[in-house]
Amino acid sequence: MNTVAETDKPSNESNVEKSTAGAGEGQTADAKTGPESVEAQLKAALAERDAASQKWLLAVADFDNYRRRAQKEAAEDRRYAVLPLARDLLPALDNLRRALDAAKSGGDVNQLAQGVQMVAKQFDDILARHSVVPINAVDQPFDPNLHQALSQQPAPGKPPMTVLAECERGYTIHDRVVRPATVIVSAAE
Repeated sequence: MNTVAETDKPSNESNVEKSTAGAGEGQTADAKTGPESVEAQLKAALAERDAASQKWLLAVADFDNYRRRAQKEAAEDRRYAVLPLARDLLPALDNLRRALDAAKSGGDVNQLAQGVQMVAKQFDDILARHSVVPINAVDQPFDPNLHQALSQQPAPGKPPMTVLAECERGYTIHDRVVRPATVIVSAAE
């Protein structure tokens, strides 16, 4: 069985012998076509290399353009990120100006107070729409991450380090503190 398989497959050695045997007989024919075909292959390989190099340069240039465009768009997004908040705040500011104009004309003080209170609620609603929420401070345990103590006062019936009053309201946006609440804290008796 081995002999049949060996005769069916021509060995590499016999192929090499045939090619070297033919080289002596037709050297003149191979000498004319051999270098020309090698030159043609070389020219084709060089052209292929140049085409690949050109494609690579174009890809690098496209990537640089994309990177610059993405950086420019990101910078523009950062620059105008506050635009929705500004658009929401402008009507509240207009209402506050109307309240000031009403105060100058000498209108009813109670109506003026109600108008300013409505404007303050409008500001709170706008901030809440933008995920800026107030920190609940009064009657809460003092938390230095959320509160900034302005002073301490003795408070009978209150545990020490409990927020008694809020001087300035604090705000958070998602999980970050925008501004801590400025508070007065109960002191130990």
